[in-house]
Amino acid sequence: MSTTTNTTTTDIIDDIGYGRQFDGWYHRLFPDDASVTAEVERLLALHPDPASGTVEFGVGNGRIALPLSRHVGRITGVDSSPEMLDVLRRGLSDGTPVDPVHADIRAYAADRTVGLVYCVCATLSMLLTPEEQRQAVRRAADLLAPGGRLVLETHNKAAVLALHEGLTRATYFTPYPEPGTGLQSHSVLLPEGSLWHLSHVWYESDGTTRVGTEISRLTAPEELDAYAVAAGLEPEHRFGDWPADAEPYDTDSPLAICTYVKPY
Repeated sequence: MSTTTNTTTTDIIDDIGYGRQFDGWYHRLFPDDASVTAEVERLLALHPDPASGTVEFGVGNGRIALPLSRHVGRITGVDSSPEMLDVLRRGLSDGTPVDPVHADIRAYAADRTVGLVYCVCATLSMLLTPEEQRQAVRRAADLLAPGGRLVLETHNKAAVLALHEGLTRATYFTPYPEPGTGLQSHSVLLPEGSLWHLSHVWYESDGTTRVGTEISRLTAPEELDAYAVAAGLEPEHRFGDWPADAEPYDTDSPLAICTYVKPY
C-alpha cells in the first residue's frame, strides 16, 4: 500500500453548491468538539495501516482530516466544492499533511492505492440516485489495496423516518451549547427516491441568522452493503455512533456507520 498521488479527474467538476451556502458558517453547525475527537479515534482504530495512506471523500473544511492527519500522516482530501476547499487551505499550516483535491467522488481515480478510504457526514447521501452512490463506492473500492478498509457514514434512514412520525413535514429545533445559539430545521420527505429536503435557520447569539438548504437521499445500510459487495468489498461492521462506548447499531441509532474490507 502507498499514498495516493498523481490524481486524475474529469475536466468539469459537478458541484451541488453546498459550499457556496455553508462555507462561512459550516464550522458553527459542526464545531470542533468531543464528537470530532470520537470520530477521529474511531477512524484511527479502523485504519489497517496508517503508513499505507488515507483518502477522505468529501473532505470539506478538514474538520476530520486535519486532526486525523496528526495521527495517520498524509491524507488526500477530495471535494467537489472549491469554497470548502478554500476554507480547508486556510486551515493548513506549514507541514500539515492534508492534500486538498478538487474532484468529483464519482469519478476520482489515482495511480496508487491506500489502506483507508472514508466518506462521512452523510457525503454519500448528497448523491441523489442509487447509481451515483454506487459509482462513488466503486471509486473508493478501486482506491483500496488488499486488506484496506472503506468507512461510510450516513444519516440513519429509519431514525429520520421515525422523527417524522408518519408525516411528510416536520420542524425541530436543536439548541447548541453556546447561549443564544441553535439550529431550526424544516424537514420534508419527498416521494421521489427517498429524497430528504432540509431548510436550516441558524441563530447566532447576537440575533443574526443564516439560512441554508440541502437535499440528500436517505440510504439504508442494506443499500450500502449492496454497493460495497458489487464493488468487490466484504461487509464488516455497523455502528450507530462514533464513540467507542456507543450502543450497537439499531433502527433508533442517529447514524449508520458501515465498514467494508477489500479481500486479499
